[in-house]
Amino acid sequence: MQEMQSRQVVIAGAGVAGLTAALAFAERGYRIKLFEQAQHLEAAGAGIQLSPNATHILRQLGVLGRLLPTAVRPEAVVLKDAATLRQLARVPLGQAAETRWGAPYLVAHRADLQSALMERIAERPEVELVTGACVGSVATGPNGITSTVEVAGTAIETEASLLIGADGVWSSVRETLARKAAEFGRSRFSGELAWRATVAADSPAGQTFAAVGAPDCVSAFLYPGFHMVAYPVSRGTAFNLAAFTRGKRIAEGWSGHADPASLSSAMRGTAPALVRLASEAAPWTAWPIHTVEQRRWTTPQGIALIGDAAHAMTPFAAQGAAMAIEDAATLAGFVAASTADLEGALAAWEQARRPRVAQVARRGAVNRLAWHAAGPVAMARNLFLAMRSPEKLAADLDWLYGWRARESGDRR
Repeated sequence: MQEMQSRQVVIAGAGVAGLTAALAFAERGYRIKLFEQAQHLEAAGAGIQLSPNATHILRQLGVLGRLLPTAVRPEAVVLKDAATLRQLARVPLGQAAETRWGAPYLVAHRADLQSALMERIAERPEVELVTGACVGSVATGPNGITSTVEVAGTAIETEASLLIGADGVWSSVRETLARKAAEFGRSRFSGELAWRATVAADSPAGQTFAAVGAPDCVSAFLYPGFHMVAYPVSRGTAFNLAAFTRGKRIAEGWSGHADPASLSSAMRGTAPALVRLASEAAPWTAWPIHTVEQRRWTTPQGIALIGDAAHAMTPFAAQGAAMAIEDAATLAGFVAASTADLEGALAAWEQARRPRVAQVARRGAVNRLAWHAAGPVAMARNLFLAMRSPEKLAADLDWLYGWRARESGDRR
């Protein structure tokens, strides 16, 4: 009985982080109970960028092959001046990315990634997925972690050696821990709004984007206080558009209502074709960008936070999903490598992950500063980019895209 308990993992949240963690632990012989609060799994968001540091893990877990038919391999990341549409820089992707970093750089609809993960989950009898289930109170004891889960109005108790909070930026597991210990972080509004829209490639908006951007690339249009990122999804039949501005706090949820005049105001002075694209792509959905203080992620008793529940960051490095995938894979590696010392494994995992996550967050902050720059700072940015060859710009990302998880954990 004790042995069975030590191989039991409970995961709260069936998003990218939770589904990946379930697969990573199942691969190592654990049995998983995966609880999702929603009655039906619905993908939040629209487009998602998956760099090679994430896709190599998806390949190891048997997910990549299921995603490839609907994903797109962009040929490059292209940075453009939003006022003049002049190209500022180009980072080669496509086959060059796969050759350099050993795995593809993909853009996809988040729903397609979730479907690929779910297809693989369905093949793993070790994983039990329960929807409409909310993890409430959590108690620790000599038998591990006891979680009280409410399912269809009935409270049930489940025991495991490890509880993983993969339930996002508004994590109930993190909030439960934060009420007991101040060293756990809390979410806060960053002051930024993400405006999102998905348009068909053959629509007026799709045709306008094809004229001003690079339809087979990730295009970023930079302007003081604003930038827009656009790329193909769903086999190239649609484009995902995401614009970023300062804004006021809106709903505590993935999307809410915000005055579209804020977007129009931020785009004043950008190229007329870009303004037309924003108009044709309407209506836009506003998403408040929340972050989580990077404080404590684990407890000695057997609780771990991963992905946005642990360290939600701004999206300006396009690494939110990748960090969740890395967290899931490395956590499973550390725990499986130290089955007799769960406390030590969790502490070692957190210590190993912190520097990398912090470095990625810093990269996002630098991107935001550079992409929204004005005046002399923007001029210096443009000069720097003009002096960097595509090869050097790619080399600047080796530390990020070339990272690899090791079977025994993330120890480098």
